[in-house]
Amino acid sequence: MSGYVGRFAPSPTGPLHAGSLVAALASWLDARAHGGRWLVRIEDVDLPRCIPGADQIILAQLARCGLIPDETPLYQSQRGEVYQQALDQLIAAHHAYPCGCTRADIAQANAALGLTKQRHGDLVYPGTCRPDQGGLHGKPARAWRLQVPDAPDDLLTWQDRALGTQQQHLASAVGDFVIKRADGLWAYQLAVVADDAAQGVTDVVRGADLCDNTPRQILLQRWLGLPTPHYLHTPLVLGDNGEKLSKQNGAQALDLRSPLAALQAAGAALGLSSPASAPGDWLAEAVEQWRDRWPPLQA
Repeated sequence: MSGYVGRFAPSPTGPLHAGSLVAALASWLDARAHGGRWLVRIEDVDLPRCIPGADQIILAQLARCGLIPDETPLYQSQRGEVYQQALDQLIAAHHAYPCGCTRADIAQANAALGLTKQRHGDLVYPGTCRPDQGGLHGKPARAWRLQVPDAPDDLLTWQDRALGTQQQHLASAVGDFVIKRADGLWAYQLAVVADDAAQGVTDVVRGADLCDNTPRQILLQRWLGLPTPHYLHTPLVLGDNGEKLSKQNGAQALDLRSPLAALQAAGAALGLSSPASAPGDWLAEAVEQWRDRWPPLQA
């Protein structure tokens, strides 16, 4: 077995749908095609949105499709101490600071600067509570933010296995982003970076909608002294309205009366096809096709 470690990281906010099976299948195929291990991480850090029992439903759906993790799944809700250690490290290095702004404060500041929220995007944080801007200005601390590099030439560049060279200027694209939320919950960006490192993840294969998270995660990896995995972002499955298929826009639970049919549909979204008549045979042929199509990046 190679040193490759991949993962699928669903949020237990409901059962898997057709789009999430595509992401799971792609990450499983990449791990198997390169002789590595495949892990499942339950990203339940946002507890108010999680549905009791959804994690077990997801694991059962994966197993019915022949996608079985090589280790016991890890749960983010059990890892608060790890995330606190990462935050403490960032604070000690002066990379993180407390913020007292509400969403309304940020929207008002954006409006004053003539900035508008992009569709499906976030408001760019204007740095109101930055230490070099006077800090909290007497407001109580609500969240913790990472202070991103803001010089004009501070472009974060990375190589995506599917999309090629990517870059983003974090300060103008998202601003200083939240790593611990105002409600006390840990933000996705910090949790995923800490967990990928703890699990030894070498390759992240996920949907293209998460591509713009990558520069934030790479910056956190650098400032925490953690390795950066290879990234591969796969095409999205779209609904009839042209939007990404998701639980938020009413995607239906995966129909697994025929696991083979579900795998065939997911494979088609990834450009794979096979005449195999059993799920195990279909997966074996898909692994070979994936190996030819997506060779690993060299370190």
